[in-house]
Amino acid sequence: MANLPFGFGPGDREPRPEDFAAAMPLFAELQKLLSWSGGPVNWDLARQLADSALSGQSAAVTPADRAGVAEAVRLADLWLDPVTDLPSGVRSVESWTRADWLDRTLPVWRALCDPVAARVVSAMSSALPAEQLQALGPGNPLAGMMSQVGGLMFGAQVGQGLAGLAQEVVSASDIGIPLGPSGVAALVPQNVATFGEGLERPADEVRLYLGLREAAHQRLFGHVPWLRQRLLDAVEAYSRGITVDLSVIERAMGDIDPTDPTSMQDALAGGLFEPETTEEQKIALRRLETLLALVEGWVDSVVAAAAGERMSGAEALREASRRRRASGGPAEQTFATLVGLELRPRRLREAAALWWAVTEKHGVSGRDRVWSHPDLLPVAEDLDDPFGFADAFDTGPTVPEAETDGNAASAD
Repeated sequence: MANLPFGFGPGDREPRPEDFAAAMPLFAELQKLLSWSGGPVNWDLARQLADSALSGQSAAVTPADRAGVAEAVRLADLWLDPVTDLPSGVRSVESWTRADWLDRTLPVWRALCDPVAARVVSAMSSALPAEQLQALGPGNPLAGMMSQVGGLMFGAQVGQGLAGLAQEVVSASDIGIPLGPSGVAALVPQNVATFGEGLERPADEVRLYLGLREAAHQRLFGHVPWLRQRLLDAVEAYSRGITVDLSVIERAMGDIDPTDPTSMQDALAGGLFEPETTEEQKIALRRLETLLALVEGWVDSVVAAAAGERMSGAEALREASRRRRASGGPAEQTFATLVGLELRPRRLREAAALWWAVTEKHGVSGRDRVWSHPDLLPVAEDLDDPFGFADAFDTGPTVPEAETDGNAASAD
């Protein structure tokens, strides 16, 4: 028997009108999915799947939560004032549910994920066997499916990954990149409480410590104008270096039955990436990891100085935060597997040691001056010799503002 369109199974009876009526919502939803033309990731699908996964998992923010977060960030900014020359970058404070985090950070995720997805979708398109396309036929309602399979695949994977991350992240800047709107300091109270479990520290102390980290990130990204774009550019350069195993894709595409949409998920399950197989990829990945480490190392050092003797559990909270950022939580690891992108500062401790060495040699102002121009940033090799970088760093006049732009040379 010839293959029938999805939704019409074989049988020994003629189709009845109610069969067609029952199939209409399915075809309407399928048509909606296949009509996506907004880029290599089907973000409509990603959002739907993430919302569905978070249904029942996102606790409401209470008035007490909002008051606690607002007070923590306010106090954090006061504590940070003496330990950095960068002024407050907080224009407003918000408390987010997990669903709020997804909604408020989605625009930046698009900028991060689209370049990676585009690389793979392009490879998938070139790997699709011509006979598979011909088998669909011009009159088949699924005729356009294969041209959209990449967007559907990434939409499903990214939606799954973001739903997992939403259940782990504690703030708007938790992964070291400003995901939320500029100047908005935000904590996720439900996840803050989860972070504090097992640490044997008071809830308000945990919230204040994480508020310090969020406020420090806001200062850095708010007053180093080129930093945000530099991170996004590093991700894009990393994605350009990704190599795709065409033989894996060809086998996956060959296993797809056009009349069975579930076969797409089965055939495309598994990794499509071979990271760090080219010199370009190694350089780009090292640049991204170094920049993330410098951001996280600066925040780590500044927060440690601010908490100091004021917070009895500061060192325990610092160590817990360091381990979490260096290794990534389960959802972050899953996200990296799904889209081939890791956002971890693997050399966080070395970067924190470098910022400490610069502070010892040149003071707070000298340390913060390193961020005045991208050409002044340490490179990967400097993390191996923090005191050498501190000794060699020139504390002369700041590079003129007109020369600071996001296109200056990257830190290797």
